Amino acid sequence: MPFALPLSDAVYPIILPDGTPHAGTVHLRTVADHPRVEIGAYTYASDFDPPPPEGWLARLAPYLFPFSKDRLVIGRFCQIAHGVRFIGGSANHAMRGITTYPFTAFDPEAMHDDQPDRRGIEIGHDVWLGTGAVVLAGARIGSGAIIGAGAVVRGEVPPYAVVTGNPAQVVRLRFREDEIARLLRLAWWDWPPARIAAARAALEAADVAALEALA
Repeated sequence: MPFALPLSDAVYPIILPDGTPHAGTVHLRTVADHPRVEIGAYTYASDFDPPPPEGWLARLAPYLFPFSKDRLVIGRFCQIAHGVRFIGGSANHAMRGITTYPFTAFDPEAMHDDQPDRRGIEIGHDVWLGTGAVVLAGARIGSGAIIGAGAVVRGEVPPYAVVTGNPAQVVRLRFREDEIARLLRLAWWDWPPARIAAARAALEAADVAALEALA
């Protein structure tokens, strides 16, 4: 039988050999209903202690509330491992005064309007976030990047970069700069599912020319 992608709206994309769904991995867009969140198709999250479907976003972005001023944007085909956390601007305290104690958090009339840090988080397509990675307010992660286990990401991560450490630093680029430009132009993650499935061999190899031939 030819390979086919799982349905993009399936909650559990992995079906085990006995026919049961693997509850530890979900298509995140299917379970994330939040006004401050945008998630692309086929992006999945995994956890060894999975919450119920409605609890996945609170697990991943615990400080993002419906009234928050920041946003979380994640592209298509991203892979989010166990323990990853997104800590946007709504988690941060004001630092302009003598104290950092968040008095506003205990003031119902002000808590919805006064958010000192409104920086969001933007993640491109086909980004792999390793176990325990933490992505902080203002981070912009380019498509094709790999975020190493336990990395703490601030600022910009170039497309197809591998970053590790705290603060996360670029270890290397996965492809030559000219190949990265070609891959970004191809934007395979926007292809129809059947074409992506047919391109599986090229996508699993490091052959940019083979992928271009299928575009």
